[in-house]
Amino acid sequence: MSTSLYPLASLEQIEKTPSSEDGIPASLEEDLRAFGCKLIHQAGILLKQKQVAVATAQILFQRFWFVTSMKQFGIGDVGMGALYLASKLEECPLRMRDLINVYDLLLQRTAHTLSSQPSTSALQPEFKYAPMSYFGNTFYDLKDALVVAEMQILKRLGFQVHVVLPYNTLVNYLRVLGLSNREDACSRAWGYLNDALQSPVYAVYQVPTIVSAAILLTTRHLGIALPSTPPHCWWELFDAEWEDIWSVCGYIMRLYRPRSLEDQHRVLGLVTKKGIRQWLEENQ
Repeated sequence: MSTSLYPLASLEQIEKTPSSEDGIPASLEEDLRAFGCKLIHQAGILLKQKQVAVATAQILFQRFWFVTSMKQFGIGDVGMGALYLASKLEECPLRMRDLINVYDLLLQRTAHTLSSQPSTSALQPEFKYAPMSYFGNTFYDLKDALVVAEMQILKRLGFQVHVVLPYNTLVNYLRVLGLSNREDACSRAWGYLNDALQSPVYAVYQVPTIVSAAILLTTRHLGIALPSTPPHCWWELFDAEWEDIWSVCGYIMRLYRPRSLEDQHRVLGLVTKKGIRQWLEENQ
């Protein structure tokens, strides 16, 4: 990875990710990345963790898959390790037992959704959480997976875990563009930055480019006119390239594309490395 103020993936890593080298399609890898980040986000909410730690965990999670294949580690384990590591980096540490309990609940809920057959009926079996036994194998297996995942993230990223979050930059850019008094524009742009955490953009592009993309999507959807005709293009104030901004917009908008029930269930069944390996055996 390149080393500027914070590490970004190289062109070679972007074109050929370790997962794609193992035969995982790019679209499936994108969906698995997004689902892993959703699990981190849900765990952060249940644990009442600070947003800064949750966002940092999602960025570390995205970086990890540019140096490691999903065939080697499950997205559930790595997400759990990323959140545990990020909580230390942002000085709001979590109890290991609490994190394991929450991830056990999320994984049980995922398994419940997977076992429920897709149906047009609104009546689905109700999910009931079965707490694990603290003296059983499940707790110690998850604890071992958490410790290993945290260690592997540090090792494979070369301890380059510095993260720059985009929120301060967004506030400054909105002030420069005279949009800071538009509550709808501020909240929508903020939402796009949060949604972008489910995509690889924070491991690929600089923060000014990502923030500019969020502002572009916001102004397009709200019909806000900004100077966009050369040589007076608003994004040039922030040293962002149009091609890069448009690419980030594509990553974000793909998160909202409709997915079939079959695709959704396929992702739910590939949370562990065992599921990935079984899928690869059946589809190669």
